[in-house]
Amino acid sequence: MSLFVIGDLHLALGDKSKSMDIFDGWANYTELLGQSWNSLVSAEDTIVLAGDISWSISLEKGYEDFKWIHNLPGQKIILKGNHDYWWNSRKKMEETFEKWGFDSLNILHNNHFQYENYGICGTRGWVNMPGESADAKVLAREAGRLTASIESALTAGLQPLVFLHYPPLYGSSYNYDILDVLYKYGIKNCWYGHLHGPSIRYAVNGERDGVDFRLVSGDFLQFRPEKIL
Repeated sequence: MSLFVIGDLHLALGDKSKSMDIFDGWANYTELLGQSWNSLVSAEDTIVLAGDISWSISLEKGYEDFKWIHNLPGQKIILKGNHDYWWNSRKKMEETFEKWGFDSLNILHNNHFQYENYGICGTRGWVNMPGESADAKVLAREAGRLTASIESALTAGLQPLVFLHYPPLYGSSYNYDILDVLYKYGIKNCWYGHLHGPSIRYAVNGERDGVDFRLVSGDFLQFRPEKIL
């Protein structure tokens, strides 16, 4: 068994008008992703999908995207991205996937999933906008969700691995609401997505203050899931 990760699939199988094919570096991205996934990931593996899964505006309208993901090999651990407008309560999403028979899709939200001796933890995260009260509330909520996820893994005796959608640091910008959670629990590894195109140049890939950060957005990985364990 192996553990993989990739973020920002931006699938639009149910609404081709939202396809990312029109952007530089995204030509035939769904086909490229499918080919790479099938060549790398087996049915016994687990793959974390770090947000921005589908362009669908509702869970039901995302059926074709979720069906496509379900039919690929491996167990999928899904966390929320900023464009996942279909996101609902965990109960609603789990019930819908069960109704559709998509038993390979798992929702990461205030919880963790075990992979060997590790706990797969994470949340969406947010951007740091000092002085914005609304953003401060969202950041506090996201930091709380990350804390709950990590503590659930620790309670189970597992070593937490953290996955986010938003980068907790970007160039010279630091999101301490999220970073302080990583530091508090001694997190050693953090994978994140969200960054595309020119913004990738400011991504942090490597160790900062004892944490190894890695960008895993789909276009950055050239639509090849990254094996991490």
